[in-house]
Amino acid sequence: MTKGADRTTIVNEAGMRAEAVAPVIVSASRSTDIPAFYADWFFDRLEKGYSAWINPFCGTRSYVSYDKTRFIVFWSKNPLPLIPYLCRLKDKGIGCYIQYTLNDYEAEGLERGVPALGNRIDTFKRLVDVLGKGAVVWRFDPLVLTDSMGPYQLMEKLNGIARRLEGYTEKLVFSYADIAQYRKVRYNLERNDIKYREWTEAEMLEMAQLIAVANSSDWKLNLATCGERINLEKFGIEHNQCVDDALIARLCYGDKILMDYLGMNIFRVEHTLFDGNAEIPVGAIDIGNGMYALRTQNNHDKGQREFCGCVRSKDIGAYNTCPHLCEYCYANSSSNSALANWSRYKSNPGSESII
Repeated sequence: MTKGADRTTIVNEAGMRAEAVAPVIVSASRSTDIPAFYADWFFDRLEKGYSAWINPFCGTRSYVSYDKTRFIVFWSKNPLPLIPYLCRLKDKGIGCYIQYTLNDYEAEGLERGVPALGNRIDTFKRLVDVLGKGAVVWRFDPLVLTDSMGPYQLMEKLNGIARRLEGYTEKLVFSYADIAQYRKVRYNLERNDIKYREWTEAEMLEMAQLIAVANSSDWKLNLATCGERINLEKFGIEHNQCVDDALIARLCYGDKILMDYLGMNIFRVEHTLFDGNAEIPVGAIDIGNGMYALRTQNNHDKGQREFCGCVRSKDIGAYNTCPHLCEYCYANSSSNSALANWSRYKSNPGSESII
């Protein structure tokens, strides 16, 4: 069960009562691309009030209730199928934002299963038109080194996307591919004869400097890394919170239940001609429109990687279920297993769990 989440009781489709975790914030999902392939399943389960989740480490089955869900963080490389469903979230009073991984590895063949880059950029813009600029976060994740692709070649790709997203994004989140740490990533790359290289610290710093210079002169974005040990603050690059209580507060500060759960004290500062710079408490977060949020508790998710900054949420995805089949994937042990599970899902799309 997820630490910090309430428990409740559901009646499953077999008519049996079962205990379920009832998260306020749902992550959909770090483990597979729910928006691209399982959006219909997810919104069906949202209507039914619960889904089943299979623990990837021990295979045990548990239940997730959506009775108390107030916010969803979507993760995707192709969130186009989400668009017709977003009005349902609004009707239910559930907020959301999208961590949109928008890479350019077309020439290298590292992401053969994703739509063409131009189509993905168009989807990004359509989502911004629906949700607003801050609610669609651009990720170039991970940055992969190969025998023919170094920092300067990666910068060309970043620049190309940044130019096309001008006016549609305010943030870039990136990470360095850490291949040695993930056996499945190494296996998938080697099996497909990808001549990868590990990042050295010197190359990480070089890449960070290139990004910072381009950002200072052209992009004007907020920069952050995801789950990285290396400190890049001297380049103006922060450690990211991908499940981010500050962004949630900015988007949903009027949801008192959600703000109480996060321990966010929301207040307004009125500036007048007479008070000049009104006094704002140390640590307060500017969430726009004269509104500020002040954290009153630590929401860090201790169940994530050592350098992950995310706040508590419940992830509902499953490994070995993503048919994108990216060559560097950490969530699929093999393309065969992912395709087999995808085929199994399509034969029974109304099931309680993805697999």
